[in-house]
Amino acid sequence: MKSVDPTRGDMPFGGITILLGGDFRQILPVITHGERGEIVSSCITRCRLWSICKVFVLTQNMRLTKGGDDIEIEELKNFAKWILDIGDGKVFPNTVDSARCVEDDIIIPPQFCDLQNENSVENMIKATYPDFSENCNKPHYLSERAILTPTNQTVSHLNSLIVKKLPGELVSYFSVDSVEDFGGTEADLNNAFPVEYLNSINLAGMPPHELKLKVGAAVMLMRNLNQTLGLCNGTRMIVTKCLKFCVEYEVIYGSFVGTSHFIPRMELCPSETRLPFKLVRKQMPLQIYYAMTINKAQGQSLGNVGLYLPKSVFIHGPFYVAISCYFSKRFKDFF
Repeated sequence: MKSVDPTRGDMPFGGITILLGGDFRQILPVITHGERGEIVSSCITRCRLWSICKVFVLTQNMRLTKGGDDIEIEELKNFAKWILDIGDGKVFPNTVDSARCVEDDIIIPPQFCDLQNENSVENMIKATYPDFSENCNKPHYLSERAILTPTNQTVSHLNSLIVKKLPGELVSYFSVDSVEDFGGTEADLNNAFPVEYLNSINLAGMPPHELKLKVGAAVMLMRNLNQTLGLCNGTRMIVTKCLKFCVEYEVIYGSFVGTSHFIPRMELCPSETRLPFKLVRKQMPLQIYYAMTINKAQGQSLGNVGLYLPKSVFIHGPFYVAISCYFSKRFKDFF
């Protein structure tokens, strides 16, 4: 920008106005084994450029302002305010519950919980996916609902239970795992990291060694393949045909709804890992979609959300993200 104005050479971004969008109430940066100070120091508010930024705050929730009558509109406003209070850390246990609560505990109001049925995984699945056997192949039914939970281990358990409910034969696709960038010899590699050990490794952002699919199963793409065709990270699809070396899918959400694609196995590498080697897994970049982690749900809008918390969420940010994904007017069906 010096060619436009010599003084712009010393200005941030060359004096050009830059618009940044984001929600500071959502999940903080992930620092592996980081303490509170390290996580806070990695936030954008600690950046040297933050002092020259001007903050504009959106004050109206456009998702929760459409109600059938005045009573429903008022309930939606209260629900929207409760979401913001959760994100701002303003919701604390009352004096009655404070004796059995610890710091930063959140008491969920009873109107957002299912108090009539037993607290079980089966009832969670039935509440989030009602009449599943009759609607399991309908794209609109699958694209507007999901179960959210904090950890990948719980997600895998829930997805395996739901896939078993689908009619048809279960097909397993096994990955081919190898190692690169290992400092030792090949003999040391085979002795220290056998193939069985490599197959047992499950990392965030990587498909499992054994991917179990059925025709009609809802899946999500885990990497960008072709953005012009809508095959991006997070694209939701449904399995239409299980072949020997690839699987046919149909997109069920977004601008490319109804388009079909064949996705084969491909080499995938984790972006960040604490392993002393580079794991290369040749597998289809897919994961079952019925349940997902709260981190993966950032930026998505769903009409029916089941929040499954066998353990407490790490901080209030993930809980805020989970309840923010829910936008339907039937907000009392939130569990």
